Amino acid sequence: MITAEWDKIKGRLRDEVGDAAYRSWLRPITLHQAADGEVRLGLPTRFMRDWVATHYGERIRALWGAENPAIRVVDIVVVNGRGADISASVPAAAKPDAAQRPRLVSQAPCAPVASVDQDELGAQLDPRFTFKNFVVGKPNEFAHAAAQRVAEATAVSFNPLFLYGGVGLGKTHLMHAIAHHIREHNPARRVLYLSAEKFMYRFIRALRSQDTMSFKEQFRSVDVLMVDDVQFIAGKDATQEEFFHTFNALVDQGRQIVISADKSPSDLEGMEDRLRSRLNSGLVADLHATTYELRLGILHSKAEQMGAPVPQKVMEFLAHKIASNVRELEGALNRVIAHSQLVGRAITLESTQDVLHDLLKASDRRITIEEIQKRVAEHFNIKLAEMSSARRSRQVARPRQVAMYLAKQLTSRSLPEIGRKFGGRDHTTVMHAVKKVEELRSSDQGFSEDVELLRRMLQG
Repeated sequence: MITAEWDKIKGRLRDEVGDAAYRSWLRPITLHQAADGEVRLGLPTRFMRDWVATHYGERIRALWGAENPAIRVVDIVVVNGRGADISASVPAAAKPDAAQRPRLVSQAPCAPVASVDQDELGAQLDPRFTFKNFVVGKPNEFAHAAAQRVAEATAVSFNPLFLYGGVGLGKTHLMHAIAHHIREHNPARRVLYLSAEKFMYRFIRALRSQDTMSFKEQFRSVDVLMVDDVQFIAGKDATQEEFFHTFNALVDQGRQIVISADKSPSDLEGMEDRLRSRLNSGLVADLHATTYELRLGILHSKAEQMGAPVPQKVMEFLAHKIASNVRELEGALNRVIAHSQLVGRAITLESTQDVLHDLLKASDRRITIEEIQKRVAEHFNIKLAEMSSARRSRQVARPRQVAMYLAKQLTSRSLPEIGRKFGGRDHTTVMHAVKKVEELRSSDQGFSEDVELLRRMLQG
């Protein structure tokens, strides 16, 4: 009779909460004991016991009371694989006390707490990627400040921290820096850093081995969860659903989440609306394209770390020519220094051009001023001919300035060459345009995002 009642209650619960929540939390419940008006329901882990008791306990008790008024108490307990009750029972209606919140790791001796931080679950941290080695400039100062706040905070101030920007602008560096800082200054906090791709493969493996409960415990037992390149799970519905539930579980427990992507949450295609909304619910920080000054600062910092004397002219040349991303910039400097050390020659501007000839040619070949003019004209809905016209109205002048700015950033053309492409204008006009766009980017967020979008489209 009790078994039949429990089957009816499970059916009601499934109708109420839906298939996904039922499979994750309610289907694993077993009818453990029933006697003298008391029912004990069993779950395999303390984590699941506390979650079900908190979120579904009151409803289970109400449904059983309606089904059989003789049942006065419904307890949810942890039951091991042999059916033995291995924990004190928690009344179904009770909410676990915050001071006694479980550590959310398996109680079995083969699954120590430390395993959550080990490389087989997460990813290796790069020792170079620390806050000390991160060069701060206007394009990344907000993201850097937000990352430091999360790393140093004793309580969660915004959740999640969502970092986004193009390739090689420093997202992964900041993610690693947060993890390094927390592990160094608060080693008791468990930090898990991994890519969204690895999260998905772990989830698939858990599904194949029919061990999703262990997967849930591992990922929901950490104090700080850091997921890099979350755009990878776009269009992957099952992984998104599991990530959504993991996200909610950690937020509900007051745990910190840090996420990175190549686009803002609103622009991530293939993401479920509810997940996109969750990603947008914390602090979203953009890492903009690097400026000349920031690139120069990065090169100086990198050369100092490597202990290599690099002439200022070479630094300036690289900062001007390689504007796509920091990773490519550092790679270019590595090649120049390595060549100097291997052949035993001093670094000069000529040797730098020779060593990087393929990289510089590829950069020139990728983007032309004509391409930039066409794309900017389309974006601002003006005629292409206006790029070279004498018209000076703001409707035309501003897009023309943006095109000049992008030509300076994305091509190796000199200022006079750029000016000639814009109706024979003087190089000082180009300089003024570049300065004006940089000022507007620092003061007008919407304008800055427009310019950044154009840059990414051109480089894509």
